[in-house]
Amino acid sequence: MLTAIIDYESGNLHSAHKAFERMARETGGGEVVVTGDAALVARADRIVLPGDGAFPACMAQLKGHSGLCAAMIEAVEEKGRPFMGICVGMQLMATTGREYTDTPGLGWIAGEVTKIAPADPTLKVPHMGWNDLILDAPHPVFDGISSGDHAYFVHSYHMAVDDPARRLAHVGYGGDVTAVTGRDNMIGLQFHPEKSQAAGLRMIANFLAWRP
Repeated sequence: MLTAIIDYESGNLHSAHKAFERMARETGGGEVVVTGDAALVARADRIVLPGDGAFPACMAQLKGHSGLCAAMIEAVEEKGRPFMGICVGMQLMATTGREYTDTPGLGWIAGEVTKIAPADPTLKVPHMGWNDLILDAPHPVFDGISSGDHAYFVHSYHMAVDDPARRLAHVGYGGDVTAVTGRDNMIGLQFHPEKSQAAGLRMIANFLAWRP
């Protein structure tokens, strides 16, 4: 089994690669590669899309790598390969991003990415640090995970989903902030699982074993 972490020059690839490699090694989850090769992405069994930075820049970078975006879309939409988006990689799953300028997303989760606006003015944006997950719906990637488990966030924008059923988990930060979204063979994590210690590593292991 091959897991491809997409390198489109917009993600913290080193720590993600190490975490996925570790869990693949511990669980017999196969090979993990970091790649910008469209042909390799096309034949991968699982796909991970990380992302750091602004929504428009990340989408431009993804589309700017020859054939990469098309290969990912074909693998996920047509071949049903399990997909995980991380941080901005999750946000790109939305219909539209509202950061700086309105930018079309992948359209996999109906909704828009908007700036976090805490009701409590003492809460700073970006939302940075540890927060307690509140699970909204069961999912195989949550096996062994409970509400109250901690995850590590660094973001100023979050996804507001059109269909509440697509929000699988949230956190409280002066209001509800989407933490996990998904449907079918796709899941997105707003937090960084590779930085979220035991809970994050467990979700990575679960993803490597997930068969939608």
